[in-house]
Amino acid sequence: MKEKAIQAAWEGPSQCQHCGIRHLVLFADLHHDDFRLVHEPIDELKLQMGDTLFRTGETGTSVYTVRSGLLKLVQYLPNGDQRIVRLLRQGDLAGMETLAGEPYQHHAIVLQSLSVCRIPVAVVERLGNATPRLHRRLMERWQQALGRADAWLSELSTGPARARVARLLIRLSHCCESDTFYLPGREDMGAMLGVTTETVSRITAELRREGLLRVFDNNRAAADVAALAVLAADT
Repeated sequence: MKEKAIQAAWEGPSQCQHCGIRHLVLFADLHHDDFRLVHEPIDELKLQMGDTLFRTGETGTSVYTVRSGLLKLVQYLPNGDQRIVRLLRQGDLAGMETLAGEPYQHHAIVLQSLSVCRIPVAVVERLGNATPRLHRRLMERWQQALGRADAWLSELSTGPARARVARLLIRLSHCCESDTFYLPGREDMGAMLGVTTETVSRITAELRREGLLRVFDNNRAAADVAALAVLAADT
């Protein structure tokens, strides 16, 4: 590949070289010459709340790195109810199962306005075979995903409902670097916690009266994380 083509891959639509979160993402350890192996474009996509990035059972040809926003991974139960099994935020990788030749295992739905880099599986496979740097990063991502799935199950699916809500609010506050964070609707919160929307409404109303949760316009909120941590410890 000519140098001009290498530069196009390095500084293509996703602007890998100058990416502000490059230290967080899959290609963080790649060198300039590694992009000689990139023969397909890496695109940046922008989606709005409620948009679907991919669906359960679809044969995927890409993985996605979250640049900004929140993405929820949803599984639908036989009775039609949904469970949100994980939230993906900046730097997370969505659709890793396609790297193992599997179809997508979740519905990936935008929870908060989303920007992602779409990376063809063929690019990841070629780079993974050629450079140990990407292979090591992939193994780290698999381990992170497993760890977060275990933590999600143990923290948000067990214990009293009030403790679950407190743990979720703490997690959401950690998703944002500002003083406020995105607060999902009560149906989404119920689907994350395995409780009814009525239970979520009652508990969040209690937390607001107690001064532990403040809700603003545009689904923004602020929480007393230290006080919530006390509630979260209730098993």
